Amino acid sequence: MSTTTLTTPIQLSDAELKLLQTLVYQECGMCFDERRAHFLQDRLQRRMKATQADCFYHYYRLLTSREGKEELAKLLENLTVNETSFFRTKPQLDLFQKQVLENLLHHKQERRDWTLRIWSAGCSTGQEPYTLAMLVCDALAYYYLRNPLPYEMPSPKPLVPPPWKVEIIASDISYSALQAGQQGQYTESQMEPVDYTLRLRYFEKLRDKYEVKKPLKDLIQFDFHNLKTEYLPQRNDVIFCRNVMIYFDEAEQKRLIEKFYRCLNRGGYLFVGHAESLFGLSTKYRMIHQNNGTAYERIEESA
Repeated sequence: MSTTTLTTPIQLSDAELKLLQTLVYQECGMCFDERRAHFLQDRLQRRMKATQADCFYHYYRLLTSREGKEELAKLLENLTVNETSFFRTKPQLDLFQKQVLENLLHHKQERRDWTLRIWSAGCSTGQEPYTLAMLVCDALAYYYLRNPLPYEMPSPKPLVPPPWKVEIIASDISYSALQAGQQGQYTESQMEPVDYTLRLRYFEKLRDKYEVKKPLKDLIQFDFHNLKTEYLPQRNDVIFCRNVMIYFDEAEQKRLIEKFYRCLNRGGYLFVGHAESLFGLSTKYRMIHQNNGTAYERIEESA
């Protein structure tokens, strides 16, 4: 096979482009319209080069074959831009820690329900779920000081005071991103938004990197989830799904918001990207807006 096939940019026919767009949409709900067709072709080029496919037809046959499941996963992974950082969009996180968590902890203590379950959907390389874990641990410590419970505090003092139990599900469609999140090692530049006291409390310095300490890691379960499917984490108090809906068309966004409704506990909260909104997509949530931070509270449907 000549190398020119791999280095020359692929020119897909309209029919071939449509085939690829439809396959991607069916598999994960991501919509690549005319504006993003160039990006789709660029990523396709990379994967065809990696698999040494000599034409679109052969590559497409691989993607749709039983043996091609791994390659399909790699292509989809290449279509997501894993842009993330610690403490991203501070007004939202302030709203989460100071109002949402405070309300949840108060109502749960009244019901003697000591579990807190949060889902970071589209967690990328882990900075978001680790940020949420730090905020939850700090909020619980502060809440415990003001609302002491008649439980013996073990020694050494745990991150999560008894009888509270915290579980954070971190999911993504990219296996390599999940692997990086599980590893929990970050460079100095990635750590820039993390202040000194948080670094001391939650990270170990390893030569030129910082590694998340085990007690914080233990609160997070990294797992592969495709938001297109129905099999998604249930019984969540809070769902963070930020800057993910931008990949979906309106029909898929509506389906996703409906799924999140079913995945939330009564009185649960949904956080979407700073530039995203549920306006026109659902009437099942009440918007909360405070100091430039926005969240959506699940409204109970009347019987």
